[in-house]
Parts: sequence; structure tokens; C-alpha cells
Amino acid sequence: MRPTALLTLTLTASLSTLSSAQAQGTIKIGAITSVTGRFAEFGKMQLAGFKVGVAEVNRKGGILGRKVELVIEDNASDVNKGLAAAERLVNAGVPLVINEYSSSLVKAQAQYLSRQKVPNLVITSSGDDITKPGSDYIYRLNQPATEYARVILDIFKANKFKSIAVIAGTGAFEKSVADAAKDLARDYGITLMEDQRYDKGLTDFRPVLNRIKAKNPDGILMVSYAEDSVALMRQAREVGVKPRLFAGGAAGFALPEFVKDAGSAAENVVTATAWIPQLRYAGTQKLNVELKKALGGQDPSYHAAQAYAGVLVAAEAIRRAGGTDREKVKAALNGLTMQTAFGPIQFKDFDGFRNQNPLAMVAQQVQGGAFVPVYPKSVIPRPIRFER
Repeated sequence: MRPTALLTLTLTASLSTLSSAQAQGTIKIGAITSVTGRFAEFGKMQLAGFKVGVAEVNRKGGILGRKVELVIEDNASDVNKGLAAAERLVNAGVPLVINEYSSSLVKAQAQYLSRQKVPNLVITSSGDDITKPGSDYIYRLNQPATEYARVILDIFKANKFKSIAVIAGTGAFEKSVADAAKDLARDYGITLMEDQRYDKGLTDFRPVLNRIKAKNPDGILMVSYAEDSVALMRQAREVGVKPRLFAGGAAGFALPEFVKDAGSAAENVVTATAWIPQLRYAGTQKLNVELKKALGGQDPSYHAAQAYAGVLVAAEAIRRAGGTDREKVKAALNGLTMQTAFGPIQFKDFDGFRNQNPLAMVAQQVQGGAFVPVYPKSVIPRPIRFER
């Protein structure tokens, strides 16, 4: 089967050159992302992060004195094509596969890679069930969906919200965040007045928004991808929904395009996010500049920072393993502790999660047409602006 699309960073241009790459002394790392299809906007961010990460590793001498080559397979935002991409990378003999954005795609790929005993480093996908219960071969450096809900519900709780409504898609990620929000609302004593799930393809959210308007909750949490996030906020303003705060569970709401495309409708929307350059990790500002350059001047989302960190973690695991033996790379990941500009990385077992990096989320708000940090105190937040 021929790959639908294939990109390589550094020395080679196709899988057919892998043998010559080995002769040149490079170390190959596999990666899967959505270069095309529904999730291509997130794939674009990841490609920028991969580029910056590979450049940094190679600038510092590569791995064990050899240059790094990242072999990137396009899953075309499709489950079956993602599985085919994973199979190609397994057959190519890569010691590790860096895995991508969509939880529904990653779960299938991760299960396949586990059966093949290939270490799988998940960098952006957040569905809880990827690492809960997980597998000995699945490692996740980004936060699980529960944390996306927690940072928003913590804001609601801190501001004494008594009621909320939830609107979320039915995909794996959206479901995980929405379900976690329900559980946290119950634990925090916040009444859930509406819980609306919708299937992909829905474009008219006005009926549910009108229903929520009549119930007048303090907060609304929305978990949607790019095009839906814009439609939701435009239609919410149109029908006159006025909670104290609109909040997004990251995904589409955390992309720079949300602010651009939603325009004034995006104003005051708070969203969970996994990384912002205001975080106090060494190198965050420098990374932001490099990612922005790789994106041709566009502001990076957290997906780019996660991809960058994934390259560094993969390279360090191979270095500690002393080479590309998959079992030794897995053992190295088990004992790995490192600091990156994305944040600290250490894979732990906790709360039912396996090989999960315990990293907290942050929140940002659209103020004056731009994202600004608002939570927690560690990011030197600006005051949150409420709708009422």
C-alpha cells in the first residue's frame, strides 16, 4: 500500500530512502499527524513543532552523534488511513512513534502499536481512555481530558457559579471533557442545567442555545472543534444567551483562528489550554518565537509546543536507551524525567492513568481581540472579564 502523503524532516524525502538514511547514520523517529483532512489545522501546528524540535536536537549534536530524521505519515484525518500509517512505520522499523491530535484516531493507532510492541508517544490527543487503563507501550506527555474540564470548573467554583450548561460534540475528546465536567460539577456542588451532545455535521445550534438561554445558567462550557466553535459563539450572541462566562474546553476554542474567525463574538470567551508562552518554564518565550517563525508569522497554539516537546522526549529516550532497540527505548521512557519549554515531563501511574505525564492546564481569555492568561496565579493572570 502506498502512503497517502508523506513528509520527512532533515535528510530524506520518502520511505524509499530509509535504507540510504541508515547508511548516512541518521536515527529515524516515526510520527503520525493530520497533514490533510478535517484536522489539518492542528496538523499544521504539529508540523511546525516537529520542525523546531528536530532542528534543536540536530543543532545540539543529534542523538549519540547521529542526526535525527523524523518520518511523518499523514493519516488524512481518517481512522483507517491512520492505522495504515502506523503499519508502515512499524514495518519501517522505527524505534518509537510520536502520535497526533484526534483521540478517536489515536486510540486505534495506539492499540495497534501496543500489539506490535512499539513505544507510542502521544503528544496532543487527550481522551482519558488512551492512558486509562492504557498500556505498557503508550506514553502521553500532554494532559488528559479530565484536566481540560478541571481548569474551567475550578474557575467556575472560585467565582461561586451555582449552575452551568454543557454543549459538546460526540467525539472521543469532546465526550471525555464533557463527562469530566459533569463529574466535577457534581463534586463542586454546581447544578448542571443542560447537557447537550451533538453529532458531527450539525450547523444550527440555535435550538439548544435558546433552551439554555431560558434556563440562564451562570456558565456555559463548550467542547467543539474549529468550525463548530466559531458557529457556536456567533449563534450564541445572535440569540442573546448571556451567562456570566462562556468557556471552551480547548480544541477549536484555543486556536488563533477562533479569535480571527469569530471576531467580536469571541470576546470574553475563556478557554482551557495546555501551553502559553507566559508560562514560567525556561525557554518558553524563545520557543514561541521559533514556532511563530516556523508558522510563517502565525501565532502558535499549544499543539505546536506539544509536538516540539515530543521530539525532544523521543530523542532523549533513544539517547538513554543507547540506540533504537524498542524495548530499551520503552525502559528509558519509564525512567525519564526532563524539563522542556512545554513543561516538565515524567510518566507516572496515578488515578487509574498509566504512563501519564501529570501536568496541569492553564486558562486564557479573549480580551481586546487577543488571548491573555487568566488562570492560575502562576501565569501572572489578568482579571477575568465576565459577561454579567
